Amino acid sequence: MTPLSTSLREAMAKQTSPEKISVFSRFFKTGPGQYGEGDLFWGLSVPTVRALVKPHTHPSLDDINNLLSDPIHEVRLAGGLLLVNGYQKAKGAAKEPFYTCYMANTTRFNNWDLVDLTCYNVAGDWLFKRDRSPLFALADSENLWEQRIAIISTMYFIRKGDYSTTLELADKLLHHPHDLMHKAVGWMLREVGKRDIDVEKAFMLHDNRYRTMPRTMLRYAIERFPEPERLQFLKGTASR
Repeated sequence: MTPLSTSLREAMAKQTSPEKISVFSRFFKTGPGQYGEGDLFWGLSVPTVRALVKPHTHPSLDDINNLLSDPIHEVRLAGGLLLVNGYQKAKGAAKEPFYTCYMANTTRFNNWDLVDLTCYNVAGDWLFKRDRSPLFALADSENLWEQRIAIISTMYFIRKGDYSTTLELADKLLHHPHDLMHKAVGWMLREVGKRDIDVEKAFMLHDNRYRTMPRTMLRYAIERFPEPERLQFLKGTASR
């Protein structure tokens, strides 16, 4: 019998879209010195990859690892989505091998879409009622994608009404040098604010964090603030 990873890869290869490859390559910044340098694409959209992966709800870890190690971006995405499928279908302790697989492959989720579509559904879910130090270890990594996994995984906590880890990591990553992290941190702060704007404002105003955080992070974080308050934060005149 053909392994799932092989048959799935073959099915994806048949849907290669040459006209989209160059578009995706530019969009995901694959040029020299860019964050996605050297990545390879087949030009498949996320809905297309999702549709191919959806029927496979009980994947093996071998198939997942094979897909995650592939040089093609969309094949790695398929591996990540397959991992999410397996994790969500597993019950109790049976989820742990999928979480362990995720954490063993963090550097293979090496673009923002691969991170954002998977991490909180696996790492966030698993760690919600457990020791969250693995996320802080990822935040301390020198790998951009592991750092992004750390903060975006807290989306799961936010949706459960728990903002503490998001705010701790946001403070830790407040002055990160990369624009992708500015967007990620600002996005998670905005998600906190959607549920409790007073908590977000308190974080922003404490020690005048909002005045020193990168401008992109600030703009993302205050996007949903009432307009008068948003302008005060932008002008640096907001106060308690």
